[in-house]
Amino acid sequence: MALTLAEANRILQAAITKAQEMNIKVSAAVCDAGGRLVAFNRMDGAIWGSVYGSQGKAIASVAFGRASGELTERASTPIIQGIVAAEGGHMIPSMGAVPIIRNGVVEGACGVGGGTSQQDEDVAKAAVAKL
Repeated sequence: MALTLAEANRILQAAITKAQEMNIKVSAAVCDAGGRLVAFNRMDGAIWGSVYGSQGKAIASVAFGRASGELTERASTPIIQGIVAAEGGHMIPSMGAVPIIRNGVVEGACGVGGGTSQQDEDVAKAAVAKL
């Protein structure tokens, strides 16, 4: 089963709710299994760079089927840099996104930007857990 727009929007709403609870302003993106944007939301007052950060982290998470933070340590290695370049440079291997996995299949990812790396990942985890 593929991730639907309704599900992506539910994840985004959960991300916004969690960010509000944490008193931070973020952008949140949900991409499909191919790394293409399904849904996006930017809170009032969120920094503009969070738009790109949230999407780039989601792409990295879905590409590798793991939390984007797990890629941070290896981000400068030739293999990761080669994949980033081949993908077009949109991927950001940095903490703040988690994959959406159902029945062992990676269906997409949720990426968050605007808080600290840990805050972004906490928001993404909480959001995906609502699916």
